[in-house]
Order: sequence, then structure tokens, then C-alpha cells
Amino acid sequence: MSTQTGKVYIVGAGPGDLDYLTVRAQKVLMQAEVLVYDALVDAQLLQLVPTNCCLFDVGKRGGKPSTKQAEINALLVEKCQQGKQVVRLKSGDPFIFGRSTAEIQVLKSSGCNFEVIPGISSALAAPLLAGIPLTDPVLSRCFAVFSAHEPDELDWETISRIETLVILMGGRNLEEIVSRLLRFGRSAKTPIAVIRWAGHPKQQVWTAELKNVVQVTSNVSLSPSVIVVGEVVGLHPYLQSID
Repeated sequence: MSTQTGKVYIVGAGPGDLDYLTVRAQKVLMQAEVLVYDALVDAQLLQLVPTNCCLFDVGKRGGKPSTKQAEINALLVEKCQQGKQVVRLKSGDPFIFGRSTAEIQVLKSSGCNFEVIPGISSALAAPLLAGIPLTDPVLSRCFAVFSAHEPDELDWETISRIETLVILMGGRNLEEIVSRLLRFGRSAKTPIAVIRWAGHPKQQVWTAELKNVVQVTSNVSLSPSVIVVGEVVGLHPYLQSID
């Protein structure tokens, strides 16, 4: 990286563990002068930046205190215009529920140079790490990914007919998700998996059916989690890694 002209790198950190970071992302982190990172970013990644790098924890985790988006935008522009090499580190992939659009629009309007570096989204990594394929020649010819952060904004009648569902930000709304799917015709026996902290050493997986998943996961914090609904969840016992 040149230190003469400021630039903002919007980087996907992947699902968690350092092993799932891309080579390009690692290179950028190792040369960062300013790091602006979200709450779900693994602490290991913070060790990659130079010792003189300025770190800004901006939160961005559901239900927790976080920096306002306008303040994050202003920080990125300020540091870039100071000629700094800025890394905006986001969990997963920057363009999958990463709120990157607002940041890019402000950077462009301010004349700031930027680059977006993809990361592995938890929507793809979590099912894989739990031994659940999202497609199957018989059980799943398609899948849909959506956020359940605002259940009332979704077309549940259409969603309920899709063979495999991958739900992000749904841990706190699990009971509502189940209720909506059952109301629009999904069988109570449909398999469901809740994958918590995918890609981390403390990863946990609960499997159940729509009719009893709320009971199975009661009194457990499900954040952060990825929820998978569909017959492919039934393959979980057969596709898990031996270790």
C-alpha cells in the first residue's frame, strides 16, 4: 500500500476463525494504518495489524450498543482524507447484510478511493461447517438466504415454499420464525438446525424439527447464529467431520 494517498479497504473477515480469512484480506490488514472493525470480528484478526495501527471498535451487533452509521461514515472519510490506509473490517462478506452501500456512497461523494474485498459469508460457511449441504439432487434444488431481523417485512408465504432456508440474525426471533413458517404450510416435522458461533472453536449445533426447536433451544443464547430449515438438515449426522 502507498502511504501517500488515502484509501479505504472494505474487507470481509469471513465467519470467524483466522483460517477462513482470504489471502488478500490478510495482506491488507498487515499494512493497515487505521482499523475500523465490527463486534463479531474475531480477536485473532486484530493481531495482524501493525503495532502502530489505530483501532476503532464500532460495535454493529444486534441488540448491543454500537456506533451510529453516520459516525462510522465520517470516520472513514476523515482518516482517508488524512492519507491513511484504512481497513473497514466486517464479519462475513461486506455485501451480505454488511451495510456497505452507505459507506461506499459517502466515500464516493467525498472523493475517497476504496476497494471492496470479499469474505466468506456465514450463510454459506455455517451450514458447511455443520455438515449440512444447502443443495442436494433430491432434497434441495435451491436455497434462499434472508435476515429475520425484521420478520414483518418478509413475504412468509413465498419463503415457506422454498426447499432450503438460511436465516441470519434470527436467534432472538426463532419462535416467530417457526410460527410464520407453520402458518404458511411448512410441515411441523421439517428439520431445522441452529448453528451458533460457526467457524469458532466454541461452535455449537442444535438440530430438531419445527415443532420442537424452541423447546430444544430454550434458556440458551442463540446469538450469533445461522438457522437452516429444510430436509438437508437430516444429512447432518452423516456429513460431520470425524474430529
